[in-house]
Amino acid sequence: MKNTTPMFPGFHIQTLRRKPRSTQQKLAEKLALLKRKSFKQTGEIFDKFIPHSLLRPEPTGAMSRRRLFSKENTFWAFFGQVLDADGGCKEVIRKLQSYASIKGVKLPSSSTASYCTARKKLDEKMLAAILEHTAGELERLPETGLLNNRRVIVVDGTGATMSDTAENQQVWPQPASQKPGCGFPSARICACFSLESGALLNYEIGNKKNHELPLFRRQRQTFKPGDIFLGDKGFCSYFDIANLAKQGVDSVVTLARRTPVSAANSLNELGADDLLVAWKRPDYQKGLSYSREDWEQLPAELKLRQIRVTVDCPGFRTQGFHIVTTLLDAAKYPAEDLAGLYHKRWDVELFFRDIKTTMGMDILRCKTPEMIRKEILMYFIAYNCIRRLMYEAAEEADIVVSRVSFKGSLQALRNWEPHLNQAELSRAEQFRLVSDLYEAMTNVPIRQRPGRKEPRCVKRRPKNYQRLTTSRHEMKEIPHRNRYYAKGA
Repeated sequence: MKNTTPMFPGFHIQTLRRKPRSTQQKLAEKLALLKRKSFKQTGEIFDKFIPHSLLRPEPTGAMSRRRLFSKENTFWAFFGQVLDADGGCKEVIRKLQSYASIKGVKLPSSSTASYCTARKKLDEKMLAAILEHTAGELERLPETGLLNNRRVIVVDGTGATMSDTAENQQVWPQPASQKPGCGFPSARICACFSLESGALLNYEIGNKKNHELPLFRRQRQTFKPGDIFLGDKGFCSYFDIANLAKQGVDSVVTLARRTPVSAANSLNELGADDLLVAWKRPDYQKGLSYSREDWEQLPAELKLRQIRVTVDCPGFRTQGFHIVTTLLDAAKYPAEDLAGLYHKRWDVELFFRDIKTTMGMDILRCKTPEMIRKEILMYFIAYNCIRRLMYEAAEEADIVVSRVSFKGSLQALRNWEPHLNQAELSRAEQFRLVSDLYEAMTNVPIRQRPGRKEPRCVKRRPKNYQRLTTSRHEMKEIPHRNRYYAKGA
């Protein structure tokens, strides 16, 4: 039937409404809904922690077009990937296909090529800016009175292995003791954490040839005047203690590479096992990791406190050790408080355990150094976001955040995620789901068991497989290996 309303060409004369939508228009609407709802389930929870300005499409070039794997969708897909228990690229595609099936849209291809290509286009500087923003959000949380309300930054190092590719081996070579084809590239990571909030503030990546100290020195801009640096004996260095003091940063580290000063040779005795000592500048040697010019700028002497800490907990490997610190005021910073602060240094091991063991960063999946760096960044961003979520849940439950389980929070998040971004979900219902999520994260607080013995031993025996001692194509397995036993002489 012809249109008899030429003044209103967009209306259908039989219904006086807009023209019925074509099949193509309906399909385009479904695809738009799929794009909007497929990857941002996790974003519904963490969207407020991530700056929207950094996820907007670029003006030109890569990530400028609005497509299925747009800049925002790719970021949240990558974010969800590091949170998933499986953690593979195929997991992202299967999730997308399941949403397409629910929406009644044709299933996308099972190939991960488009997603992997989109991940490569994510700017590493943009991810670094997001990590800095998440750390800053955690640092703005209320202070709880730790050591006169001063920020304590604890530093430590760890390692991670990755896919055995030629590109990764070139940047992060495997240990020399392993034969080619029998090991994996190994990276060394040195990170700065806020002791109170657990936020990862900064990090540097090196290979097996890099000591933690040079990696730590690249992160000196992380410290602000008034901060306290907390480290183990690997960071006991005259050079670093002196340079941090110039920044207005105090240090608390374990004594190493120097003989403890006796009470007779100290400047003053501040208390039992608490001495005021003087360190002379070490002689310059060519093997040092800093130049002679840097050495000449060091003070000729450092005044420090040396505190003897006695460990009387059964099962602890160390029975006693010495702490050196630039906090010279014994009345303001009693020796017992500093010993307790150093005891909390163990928390950094738990932070790394949360990232490597609970989240799965111990073994990285990407095949190139560029993507390895982005994968590490995404793990750290996700870690900081979960920490922020734990703080909000602890505040709502009126408990301290140290009693909220990181693993329990991640488990709850994984199971709440599919229900938080349904199209028919109202704002009030979404708020109720998030409130229930917080309750699930905090309803079983962690029991505090100070002094509990935790031997570094493995109870479960590994399977009786041979070790790969040569390249894969040359390796020959022993047939029926379980029938043979070593015979005594």
